[in-house]
Amino acid sequence: MKIPPPLSAPGLSHEKKLLRGEVAFYTSAATAPDIPVPTVLHSELDPYAAGGPHLISTLCPGRPWNELSEKIRDDERRRLRRELGAVVARLHTVAGTGFGYPAAPLGPPPAAWRQTFTAMIHAVLDDADRYRGRLPVSPARVRELLAAAAGVLDDVVRPVLVHFDLWEGNLLLDGEPGARTLSGVIDGEPGARTLSGVIDGERMFRGDPVADFVSLALLGNLEDDADFLAGYEAVAGPLRFDASVRLRLALYRVYLYLIMLVEVAPRDYPPEQVARTRKHVTPQLLAAVREVETARA
Repeated sequence: MKIPPPLSAPGLSHEKKLLRGEVAFYTSAATAPDIPVPTVLHSELDPYAAGGPHLISTLCPGRPWNELSEKIRDDERRRLRRELGAVVARLHTVAGTGFGYPAAPLGPPPAAWRQTFTAMIHAVLDDADRYRGRLPVSPARVRELLAAAAGVLDDVVRPVLVHFDLWEGNLLLDGEPGARTLSGVIDGEPGARTLSGVIDGERMFRGDPVADFVSLALLGNLEDDADFLAGYEAVAGPLRFDASVRLRLALYRVYLYLIMLVEVAPRDYPPEQVARTRKHVTPQLLAAVREVETARA
């Protein structure tokens, strides 16, 4: 059973009625084959209903991938990344009827992805002003860059299911690791672990599938993950990182890293966590900004 924070809790603009997004993610993902998501058994989304909003779902087996990372051998990790790539590709076959967040926290979403994403990034910049967030680049500069590069977003005409929080903490693994013989040779397959759950879909939206590639390589670059790409392309076909894809990726990196830097205030992170977030995320945001600048130049 999952319940959301109260309506009065501080948060970012897009975080209103997140439970509606989580229900939408699980029910939509369940329409595609072989995507391991919880089954929604019951949901109450009205914030004023008796008992309050809540979600009751089945429990996926396994443990978060990030808790097992140090125990996973390289050969098993490569197999699991290929499996993940295939799952994400199937996820991106689930089309929607419109762009944006299901709960429409920013108002009725426009019909085009360019206007929808522009509203999303403007909202987090407004949140930075509201919470007096410390950013390494001014909101005015981000707005200027977005306006100059926004034409590339018109390449996205089909809204699909995007999780947008696919870091290893939201991916569950189940099963036993592979065995080794006394000589150190792998006995049989490289591990029996499988991807058993894709969870915490509350931040989902319908939009550009490329946006999912940011959290899948958080603070990194998915182009370097040959195993994930092999699994993805086995389902979706060849994936070309052309100029349009790379510029859109840079814009989505800007969006995610802005969220990570701004949310420390409403979430009231302890000082050491704030310092750690700024240390790791600030250079990534600046690099993404430079990517947009370079592409426009």
